[in-house]
Amino acid sequence: MTRVAVLDDYQFRGYELADWASLGPEVIVEFFHRRIEPGHLPLVLGGFNVLVLMRERTRFDRAVLSQLPALELVVTTGMRNASLDVAYLNERGVPVSGTDGTGAARPGGVPSTAEVAWALILAAVKRVAVEDRAIRSGAWQLGVPTNLAGSTLGLAGLGHLGAAMVGPARAFGMEVIAWSENLTDARATEVGVTRVATKEELLARSDVLSIHLVLSERTRGLFGEAELHRMKPTAVLVNTSRGPIVDERALITALRRRRIAAAALDVFDREPLPAHHPLTDLDNVVLTPHLGYVSESGLRHMYGQVVEDIAAFRRGEPIRRIQ
Repeated sequence: MTRVAVLDDYQFRGYELADWASLGPEVIVEFFHRRIEPGHLPLVLGGFNVLVLMRERTRFDRAVLSQLPALELVVTTGMRNASLDVAYLNERGVPVSGTDGTGAARPGGVPSTAEVAWALILAAVKRVAVEDRAIRSGAWQLGVPTNLAGSTLGLAGLGHLGAAMVGPARAFGMEVIAWSENLTDARATEVGVTRVATKEELLARSDVLSIHLVLSERTRGLFGEAELHRMKPTAVLVNTSRGPIVDERALITALRRRRIAAAALDVFDREPLPAHHPLTDLDNVVLTPHLGYVSESGLRHMYGQVVEDIAAFRRGEPIRRIQ
């Protein structure tokens, strides 16, 4: 008997989005719809042979993994997971498999995460959430929206998702600039944007700063108090990448003091965002619950590949290995 734990199925959809029964009657799959507190992970998951992780939503470091004696395989959506101690699992001989792509965009289309980024940008600059709340409370037009046309979109990161932001920006009549530590002139020219030489220049010129970087030790806390001070007071910060890339405390302070105009966030240091979190009290923040890769087609694609990963492991031929 093989026991499989599918974690962080917040939408209660995991069971119907893949053919779990194809794994056979000897595979028992259990779905967890609520976050498991870190201190309870060994107790709750100690008897499971396979863990299925939804990206970095639950942290599994060496201390936790060492208390999971039955563990034989870990599958994570995506091909990297900064919250998983892959090195320790490799030492222990426990393979880690991933999923490639999201299945969320047709060729030439905009990926789901970029769609969410643009939804957040428009919600922030057009004051959608603020004015929606105002109307519901009996008020009318509490402020004045700004226009995207003629403004500058700054991209922190110009990989697949960063590049997907460029087409819509051009359609809105925006100038697009980009920066990352490894960005080259050749890549910027290929995508059709202007590369700026420094992070400081990116911050100073951006009317909308959209983050599209991978979370790593190098990018953790990359945008902190000093960086937020360099942004325009009229600027909007958008993060659909990973919460810890932005210093959350510094961002809250900057928003409270109106050092920047607004933030639009799909990712957070802790997910789900705890009740009564300081971000929820701010009127210049738009919040979404990590919807970047959450779409019907995207989840079907990911969970389908999860089932493939488990089946391959049971055949003794693990696939999509992460080292």
